[in-house]
Amino acid sequence: MILNFMIAPDFPPEYFAGWHLFNTKFQRLLERDIHLILPSDHNEQMELINQGDIALIYANPFDASTLVHDKGYLPVVRPNNIPDEMVIASYVDAPYAHSDELKAGCKILVTDNWDIQLLGLRLLEPASIGKDDIEWLHADSYPEIARRLIAKEADAGFFLASAYKKFGPTTLKRIKPLMESKINDLTHIVLLHPNYADLHPMLLAAFSCMSSEPMGQMILQDLNIPDGFSALEEEECEFLIDLIETLQD
Repeated sequence: MILNFMIAPDFPPEYFAGWHLFNTKFQRLLERDIHLILPSDHNEQMELINQGDIALIYANPFDASTLVHDKGYLPVVRPNNIPDEMVIASYVDAPYAHSDELKAGCKILVTDNWDIQLLGLRLLEPASIGKDDIEWLHADSYPEIARRLIAKEADAGFFLASAYKKFGPTTLKRIKPLMESKINDLTHIVLLHPNYADLHPMLLAAFSCMSSEPMGQMILQDLNIPDGFSALEEEECEFLIDLIETLQD
């Protein structure tokens, strides 16, 4: 039986080749066929999940509550030392030194990553700005947000921190951070459909040993997961979900 393995659509396109390499290595470790699925956006991801044939998901933390509580998915692993933080940034000569200085009616560029948008709204609470106070501008990627900020199409943009920090020096000289989250406990997690619960020990072993040899280390480096994965216990998963639900309240 082929296992469907979905990667949350939260990563820039340059990671796609790395995920395919990861999947090739992963199949060898498991000695079984795995079909890698890279949905283009959150809507496509949820449509595929609702069809009920996704065995394994590398999910962002904001989808974890629905997947665990409503769909019965089981925690497997989390990446080590890779918290999901976000950056609010503007163009370099913008009249803002901090996100608290943004005003109602401001224009903010965002991708389809609802988790980053939700976290950004939390960071904007000291500025007394809510979702309906903002003119949202959609972008397909974080590089597009950077380009359009540099062109001064918006007052600010929301970035996944890891994506922001991978920009080249030319781009970073033309934009500036206004705020970066420091939650530390939010991470993507790997979840397993309950129909495949018997595979949990085998999957845990494969993820855990991915970083134990040179090829696996190289693949993980390319995906910005240099320290590999470790087991995610149910108690840790519930703590993460409680944190997410607190942010969403």
